[in-house]
Amino acid sequence: MDALYAYFRLTDDLADGPQASRQALADWRARTRAALAGEFTHPIHPALHRTATTFAIPGEELEAVIDGAEADLDPVRIATFSPDLETYCYRVAGVVGRACVRVWGFRGNALELAVDSGLAFQLTNVLRDLGEDLARGRVYLPADELARFGTPPETWRDRSPAFRDLMAFQVGRARDYYRRAEPLADLLAPDGRAVFGVMTGVYRRLLDEIERREFDVFTERIRLGRVTKARVFLGGWPVKWGWV
Repeated sequence: MDALYAYFRLTDDLADGPQASRQALADWRARTRAALAGEFTHPIHPALHRTATTFAIPGEELEAVIDGAEADLDPVRIATFSPDLETYCYRVAGVVGRACVRVWGFRGNALELAVDSGLAFQLTNVLRDLGEDLARGRVYLPADELARFGTPPETWRDRSPAFRDLMAFQVGRARDYYRRAEPLADLLAPDGRAVFGVMTGVYRRLLDEIERREFDVFTERIRLGRVTKARVFLGGWPVKWGWV
């Protein structure tokens, strides 16, 4: 799992870090393909190759994360939820979920449900980071929905009734994806079930906090308090040890 985390982190840095460029991501894509074929040019490559081989993680899913990173290089505008935002969320979060599920161990349709879970997490990120992304020229909320609610990005900081209606709609959609992903827990091995439970608990509570603050995602970055995080974390351990 450490190798996957390092790979995803390095890929993300190539979109947001000081060396961000299409050429840097193209080079990383070529080096990733070579690593999966057994040619190592980065310290994480041996472990990445071993993990991908052991758990049958497809190369195209690892490369999908690079596709998602490329989308962040230019000012982002999303036309529609489906397929545009859906595709973006799949690339930056859905395939991450599928990789984790493969490592944890699974049965049934867990891979499909992992995509729903990834979308739920990423939709939560989009709402939490709305202000920060806007400052970077990135607007992930679909343009057709902005038009429907009458909320162009330059008006968001006013938090008008129309903006709140827009955000309530977005929160509702994210919750729908959390509900769709709920059966995933029972399809994972115990260790994976515990981790998934903690991650889901944290992200669902972030969504609740966004709503509780009446969608003020501009004044400060929304975070959970230590007590709340501790409760979520401890809630996963009975699952890990088979107590529930």
